[in-house]
Amino acid sequence: MHRTIDIEALCAEKGLRITEQRKVIARVLSESEDHPDVETLHQRAAAVDPGISIATVYRTLRLFEDAGILERHDFGDGRARYEAMSESHHDHLIDVESGKVIEFVDDEIEALQRKIAEKLGFRLVDHRMELYGVALDRKA
Repeated sequence: MHRTIDIEALCAEKGLRITEQRKVIARVLSESEDHPDVETLHQRAAAVDPGISIATVYRTLRLFEDAGILERHDFGDGRARYEAMSESHHDHLIDVESGKVIEFVDDEIEALQRKIAEKLGFRLVDHRMELYGVALDRKA
């Protein structure tokens, strides 16, 4: 369910000053088909521009997150993972053995969540769902 989001364009829309190193980090994030952590982002960005330090990656991620461009996730592996803020809602299924993250949307689950909220006297305004599992076809 990977969707390409132009993070560099989002930075321009938000009025963020975009340095060459930030451009590289934005492009690496935009091209990511996974939910990379800081170290992975640093490796990918440094492959493009060896002058990019891990501190620059940390500062840039914080800047993008504060601007509402990135979303940070904690999928239970002790590492913050990042993805571009999406206009369309989706949930995550995390394989606890491989760390693979699968994005999905299920209309029945969405309807059930709204129904539960209403039953408990609430109007649902936002939610995040993360499912953790082990692939059934994996050999022991």
